Amino acid sequence: MKSWQSNITLWLIAICVVVFIFQQIFPSITDYFSFAPTFAYSRPWTFITAIFLHAGITHLLFNMIALFFFGIYLEQRISKKNFIFIFFAAGIIGNIGYAISAPGSIIPGLGASGAIYGIMGTLTALAPTTIVYVSGIPMPMFVAAIFWFVTEFSGLFIPSGIAHGAHLGGLFLGIVMGIYFRSKSRKSIFISR
Repeated sequence: MKSWQSNITLWLIAICVVVFIFQQIFPSITDYFSFAPTFAYSRPWTFITAIFLHAGITHLLFNMIALFFFGIYLEQRISKKNFIFIFFAAGIIGNIGYAISAPGSIIPGLGASGAIYGIMGTLTALAPTTIVYVSGIPMPMFVAAIFWFVTEFSGLFIPSGIAHGAHLGGLFLGIVMGIYFRSKSRKSIFISR
């Protein structure tokens, strides 16, 4: 495993944990920096800041566990620059997905889920047969991605307090980026031959 200093995933986890601690000390941070579709144009910074906020310790814990396992694995397959791009782009697209699926909503969306779904989507395209565990059941990454898509898409029609549109937006961007990286990698192999 890479050292702490060179591991982007561990730094992102540390930032999320520190921000969560600040949320507990200064609760107004959550109100001012979370993303709400109705305030998207008046508070554009929230497209990014909401990625690092979490609704509670359980939300933080589940997201950081997923970020750790999927992030570490993806970091070994792509450059740091591309990894950071996917994390932020998927988080932003995730917030756009939330805004599209819940236009005008004043309910704040927060968390790294959209960014993490982007990482999972990228891995799906780059390593589709890698075995992952979903609810304790082993399955190839591409089967898990289909499961996640169906679950999140159906969640759009069931009130739950979960920003399913954010998850779908992040997953979509991740898959597109993974396909792009895969085709670029194949092209470079062909050229080198």
